[in-house]
Amino acid sequence: MPSPTEITISQLARLVGTPEVPVLIDVSVDEDFNLDPCLIPSAFRYPYDSISDLSQKMQSKRVVVYCRKGLKLSQGAAAILRNSGVEAETLEGGHIGWRQAGLAMVPEEKLPQRNGQGQTVWVTRQRPKIDRIACPWLIRRFVDPNAQFLFVAPSQVLSVADRFNAAPFDVEGVFWSHRVELCTFDIMIEEFKLHHEPLDRLAKIVRAADTNRHDLAPEAAGLLAVSLGLSRMYRDDLAQLEAGMSIYDAFFRWSRDATDEGHDWPAASPRRSSDG
Repeated sequence: MPSPTEITISQLARLVGTPEVPVLIDVSVDEDFNLDPCLIPSAFRYPYDSISDLSQKMQSKRVVVYCRKGLKLSQGAAAILRNSGVEAETLEGGHIGWRQAGLAMVPEEKLPQRNGQGQTVWVTRQRPKIDRIACPWLIRRFVDPNAQFLFVAPSQVLSVADRFNAAPFDVEGVFWSHRVELCTFDIMIEEFKLHHEPLDRLAKIVRAADTNRHDLAPEAAGLLAVSLGLSRMYRDDLAQLEAGMSIYDAFFRWSRDATDEGHDWPAASPRRSSDG
């Protein structure tokens, strides 16, 4: 039974990918981390012996600290945060426990270099529709919750990427883009090793809507309609992205929890009486 300041792997797994996920901090030393250089989705690394530096930033947030085994480093770091008024827990079993549970982990080598504020920076074409909203949603929910997205003129994406050390995506000729029949969302799931049934189901819907293959998933027509509607509601691409986050949150929760549920209203009309 976990302690009152510990979260189980199954409890955390239900939160990953949702807006309710805690801030996840990996405090493993380099020697331990390099044995399996991957992060629990949405986590970032921070030195255990400097954890007090995060105290002010983590006020009013729920935090889960983990190390390789979930023992002294994470428990000590979480205790220091709690001493500063932060709601901090540790992960039962740590990195090893998460890995042994067969849950997705993000290879650190796939992450773009972070900026001075600790954010990954991404750049793509302005006026997003489907892939260019779906991919930022995936990154913010599973890779880097604080990621920065730059929407610029199509002709300037690569130049901005070079000057601002940003990772270009969903444009021709770059790593993070369409490959054969797969869209950029598919590629990010593959490269970040995020495959699991709910995301794979959502990926098929995104691919169907983004490549006009509605035969792949009937839900694609709805996603396309919502995406086009949002693009006309918002002139500001970042405002559109924020609105789109809730759309993909809803699709993800449907994909994870509600695919077998139908709508039961109105109820079936009662049969007419034979003598009526």
